[in-house]
Amino acid sequence: MGISRRATAHWEGDLKTGKGQLSTPQSGLLDNTRYAFSSRFGDEKGTNPEELIAAAHAGCFTMALSAKLTEAGFPPEALDTEAQVDLSMEGGPQLSQITLKVKAKVPGIEAEKFRAIADDAKQNCPVSKALSAVPVALEAELL
Repeated sequence: MGISRRATAHWEGDLKTGKGQLSTPQSGLLDNTRYAFSSRFGDEKGTNPEELIAAAHAGCFTMALSAKLTEAGFPPEALDTEAQVDLSMEGGPQLSQITLKVKAKVPGIEAEKFRAIADDAKQNCPVSKALSAVPVALEAELL
C-alpha cells in the first residue's frame, strides 16, 4: 500500500483578476495560502504553482541524495539545495527548465563520487521522475 498526500485549491473570478487559496489539510502547513495571477506572473505577495514545485523538488532531491550518500557509506553532515523552476511563455505557458543547486558537507567523499551520487539522486527521486518532461540541470558543490 502506498502513501497518499492531498492539497486543495479554491479559485474565485477570472484568471487575471481572480484569486485563490491553497490548503494542505493533512499537515495544515498551507492553510488558505493566497495565490493569484499577480503572484504567479508578477511580484505580488502570495505563492504560485512553480514555487511549490520548486519546494517539492528541492525537498525530494535532498532526501534522495541523503539516502544515497548514506547507502554508499558517506552520511552527509549537511545538504542545502535550491531549486529554480523556470516558466516559459513561448508557445503558451510551460515549465522550461529546473535547476537544482546543492551545496554539501560530506566527509571523506571525492568530488567525482559525490557528483555521480548526486546525478543518480536527481534522476531517481520521485519528483524528478514525475517531472521527467522538463529538463533538469544539476550544480553540485562539495564544501
